Amino acid sequence: MNMKNSSTISEFVLLGLTSTLQLEIFFFCIFLLAYAAIMAGNLLIVITVTCDSHLHSTPMYFLLGNLSFLDMSLSTITTPKMVADFLREKKTISWWGCMAQMFFLHFLGGSEMTLLIVMAVDRYIAICKPLHYTAIMSRRVLVGSVLLSWAVGLVHTMSQMVFTVTLPFCGPNIVDDIFCDLPLVIKLACTETYVLELLVIADSGLLSFICFTLLLISYSVILVTVRHGSSGGLSKALSTLSAHITVVTLFFGPCIFIYTWPFSSVSVDKFLSVFYSVITPLLNPIIYTLRNREMKSAMSRLRTQCFSFRHTF
Repeated sequence: MNMKNSSTISEFVLLGLTSTLQLEIFFFCIFLLAYAAIMAGNLLIVITVTCDSHLHSTPMYFLLGNLSFLDMSLSTITTPKMVADFLREKKTISWWGCMAQMFFLHFLGGSEMTLLIVMAVDRYIAICKPLHYTAIMSRRVLVGSVLLSWAVGLVHTMSQMVFTVTLPFCGPNIVDDIFCDLPLVIKLACTETYVLELLVIADSGLLSFICFTLLLISYSVILVTVRHGSSGGLSKALSTLSAHITVVTLFFGPCIFIYTWPFSSVSVDKFLSVFYSVITPLLNPIIYTLRNREMKSAMSRLRTQCFSFRHTF
């Protein structure tokens, strides 16, 4: 493609996971199943938390339900398009489709990043200040925290996209990845983008690294605080926090790598893009449900209610 300016751009070409026809069919089946599992697993968590009165009124599970909703939405932005492209010879995306993909990717990603911080605060209060937990983590605080996470995500994406949509592109508009993302799309602009590159590094890369570091410090503080109490308390805290630490590492790891060094001569590793958009949303339901007795009990109750409802009719 040879586009003269941004007003005449109609599409971008996505190279995706370049492979043979047999491999593309294999990838199509694998990622289609993965996306189905993502939707099923996270939707089950959302429904369980919503329908179970005990879980719905518990701060940790209320936040978990919102995390699952963000995971579903984040994966939906990228995975269906990637799966469909495996069956197409020419993998393209419209200019507005590309911009929308980047907007929602950073909107949802920024929201999830903030929500993970809120979940860390929730665990700190629950473990270190259990007597004040109910008073501090009230319904009003929970709803306000979720709204704040969405607001942070909106500010995060707007601060970058407001400059990106005005960039001129001269072609060839080839994105060497499975979906449009800021570092690769900005490199295609036929103008000086040094300031915007620094903005992306500061806004996405450095912010991810700082949040990840603060989260690890907060979990360490919790464990040190509990350790001075009793060995039993430390064991319980480790069991509770292990799922949170795993999720935080899976989410922030690829983000830090992609956005801290996004403009090197080497293309962003496509594996990290797949990990960010497919693997992490797929693993989160497994991590939170298989290691959580209350969640498994609530799902069992929900299944029993469904069976009872069926037999009634």
